[in-house]
Amino acid sequence: MDKLKDVLKKSSQTAIAESLIFAILGIILIARPETVMSIIAYIIGGIFIAAGTVKIISYIKNKGQNDLYNSDLVFGILGAVLGVVVIVHGYAISQIFGIIIGIWIIYSSVVRFGASLKLRSTNTNIWIYSVAIAIAMFAIGLYMVLGNGAVIVTIGIIMLIYAILDIIENIILINNVKKL
Repeated sequence: MDKLKDVLKKSSQTAIAESLIFAILGIILIARPETVMSIIAYIIGGIFIAAGTVKIISYIKNKGQNDLYNSDLVFGILGAVLGVVVIVHGYAISQIFGIIIGIWIIYSSVVRFGASLKLRSTNTNIWIYSVAIAIAMFAIGLYMVLGNGAVIVTIGIIMLIYAILDIIENIILINNVKKL
């Protein structure tokens, strides 16, 4: 039982740290949504352009080696074009970002729900709180995935709410691990 307590405590501490990072990202998205998404689009676009340029240079350097399967030029051009598209269409990237975060929250809530049902066998009431939070997290994740009108600020608010719920659950879990 001590090993289970240690595992629960360590995983809860890690989850709290992850949730704090998530909360900070949520606050930043709430405070500066357009700036954040522009920066992310420029970074991702720049990475694609740089990778494309490296592939194009590699193709030019190796052109005389009769390599029939060298597709560096094609990948280079595609990478550079994709980079420009990402920079130009940064808002679309933010929509995709929201969907990815929503899917991650849904996954996390399903895992949490399964863990809650396992906690039910410990004869404590922790599992009830965990199930309620898992359901709330699932609803938030589903809204982010299905809500076409979810703006960046809403994503930040949802990320912040998720982080707070996750921190509360893990604090309750840590405090009740001692009672197991």
